[in-house]
Amino acid sequence: MGRGRVQLKRIENKINRQVTFSKRRSGLLKKAHEISVHCDAEVALIVFSTKGKLFEYSSDPCMEKILERYERYSYAERQLVASDQPLTENWTLEHAKLKARLEVLQKNQRVCLLFCRNFMGQDLEGLSIKELQNLEHQLESALKHIRSRKNQLMYESISELHKKDKALQEQNNTLAKKIKEKEKALAQQAQLERLGDEVDLTSSALVPQPLVTSNISNLKITKHRRLKYQSLIEVICMK
Repeated sequence: MGRGRVQLKRIENKINRQVTFSKRRSGLLKKAHEISVHCDAEVALIVFSTKGKLFEYSSDPCMEKILERYERYSYAERQLVASDQPLTENWTLEHAKLKARLEVLQKNQRVCLLFCRNFMGQDLEGLSIKELQNLEHQLESALKHIRSRKNQLMYESISELHKKDKALQEQNNTLAKKIKEKEKALAQQAQLERLGDEVDLTSSALVPQPLVTSNISNLKITKHRRLKYQSLIEVICMK
């Protein structure tokens, strides 16, 4: 006897409901992937759990392309249907389009926030083993890129420090060379000044000698005149 038709209704047991959701979700994602591969179709699947967790599949690497295509198609259909309607209804359609766009952006924001929380090790209860493995690989890859970038920056920083150190050493060598040249010039100038002083002393010692001889001659002449006058005075007194 074959199995009877299973009645579709909400599963009351929370654990059984979670297990069934996990199994059916995996099967649904698998079927979506199969139809996209076998039939070369563009497939976009979005599933929200009772806790609000998002599960999605897209045959295109970017689901937004498929969603935007759907929005354009549905908007064009609505435009054809509403071409004879009043202008107010056109504004209503525009509002619906903007609302759909806003929902897509909000969905992407929730996905990004969820990914960020998963990368931080939070909200991991609803992830399967495969999803946790994928998350682990992504973290390892991200850590590898972070370390590579860190090592690159450290190498560039060390290279820049070496260049600055070399430039400072060259500046120090240049300054030391200039100081030595300045000291040498000062020493030569001091030596020249000492030689000039010695020449001046020698000249001053040699110049007064004629003056001394002249003074001695003057003294001799004065003494001779004094003796001569004294002799005259004596002769006058004798008379």
